Amino acid sequence: MPADLTVGDRFDRTIPRALVHRAAVSEVLVTDLEDTGADTFLVAAQWPRDHGFYRLRTGDHDPVLFAETLRQATLLVAHQGYGVPLDWKFLTHSKSYRVRGDRLAVGPRPADVLLVVRCRDVKRTPRGVRGMVLEVDGYRGREWIGSGSVTWSCVAPAGYARLRGAALAQPAAAGLPVPVPSWSVGRDRDHDVALGRSTGPRTWPLRVDRDHAVLFDHPVDHVPGMVLLEAARQAALLVLGTPDALPLALGMDFDKFVELTGPAVITAEPLPAPRARRVDARVRFRIEQSDQVVASGEVDLAVRA
Repeated sequence: MPADLTVGDRFDRTIPRALVHRAAVSEVLVTDLEDTGADTFLVAAQWPRDHGFYRLRTGDHDPVLFAETLRQATLLVAHQGYGVPLDWKFLTHSKSYRVRGDRLAVGPRPADVLLVVRCRDVKRTPRGVRGMVLEVDGYRGREWIGSGSVTWSCVAPAGYARLRGAALAQPAAAGLPVPVPSWSVGRDRDHDVALGRSTGPRTWPLRVDRDHAVLFDHPVDHVPGMVLLEAARQAALLVLGTPDALPLALGMDFDKFVELTGPAVITAEPLPAPRARRVDARVRFRIEQSDQVVASGEVDLAVRA
């Protein structure tokens, strides 16, 4: 653990929103970047005591907020640490996190979080860095609270246009499935429900609400990864029947773009509980669109009475 985790003014102000691909300044969590050499960095972030979307009914910080912090840290390191142009497009191939649920209690002040970042398998080209595996350990004060990893690559705008092809010109599908009851996925309002009523055994359609101010902070041409993580969390809660279970770990592989133009469904199944401290249940999931698996992974949960 670094000796100077809380030194200086690293938590005093957020970084420019463009560096983390956010339109709303209020959704910027990261506050500072320090290059510590040899493909390592320190990234500071602050979690609000109460977030409009990433919130739990149990009085804790939402573990999925760690995943959002990881997303923002990845972009900040790419743009500011490695000089990736702001108009280049990012492709996330996998993302995972694991947290200590007993170290996420909301306190009397916002939580200052520091990520110790290591970058490996850095893909350097004559035009600059084009991808890597980014790994983090997160600290709150001097306590370790979790870890995470993102595998990503990026392409120039012209290359992205060729990659996406006709999908960029197709209109998004209209309408939303009827949501599952909000209480069943630990939510207080239907607007935050990511799944529709079941369409088969342990299967639910995704509710891709492009008017959601957090999950769709700005216009995009595909379903964002954080929407898929939220759908996976909610599917795990439904399959276990435990609305307030804590998603201590979540890992997802992204195989294809999830398009806005048609329906996608998620299927989840419980697995034997792992022999891991503080973990009560494990759920495997897969997301399909047009009869193809587009993303898959597992969630570990702590079930609360």
